[in-house]
Amino acid sequence: MKAWELEKCIDEFGTEIYRFCLKLCMDKTNAEDLYQQTFLKALESDMELNWEQNPKALFFSFSYHLWKSEQRKNARRFAIAPCVNLDGTNEDLLHSGENMEENVVRQEMTAEINRIIENLPEKIRIPLTLYYLFEQSVDEIAKAIKKPSGTVKSRLFKGRGLIKKRLEELGYGKQEL
Repeated sequence: MKAWELEKCIDEFGTEIYRFCLKLCMDKTNAEDLYQQTFLKALESDMELNWEQNPKALFFSFSYHLWKSEQRKNARRFAIAPCVNLDGTNEDLLHSGENMEENVVRQEMTAEINRIIENLPEKIRIPLTLYYLFEQSVDEIAKAIKKPSGTVKSRLFKGRGLIKKRLEELGYGKQEL
């Protein structure tokens, strides 16, 4: 890939790739590393960028596969010598609104949904994140994670069901008007 193409990609959708890296890693430092590795891998590749076929999906795919590789490496290391991550900071979500009570309830619900999603299995969490946060199509997600589109649809359905079930267990959605 040429440097000017990469620069154009960073300008156009670099922020979305960074947010995806942040959602994958759930740690700012690791997300920054993954973000840089993603664009470095693209620069080092000798592939031609086709602007007709959504190049953003290609970068999501690079990020996902680099992250997955790092996860495998960390799992092997953890099996040999376990370690603990002491930095538990998460991305803060801010909402503005007129009614403070509604704001607090919305923030609590958003935080709870984020906790639920973070605890979902990776195979369900990744498609949900790509579909709802980054508005990728089912076909683009299937291409990024190298699974059939039917599998992606199934994982999205199962993920929505798990989130709904957990929220109902916590008492959300049971109020009748």
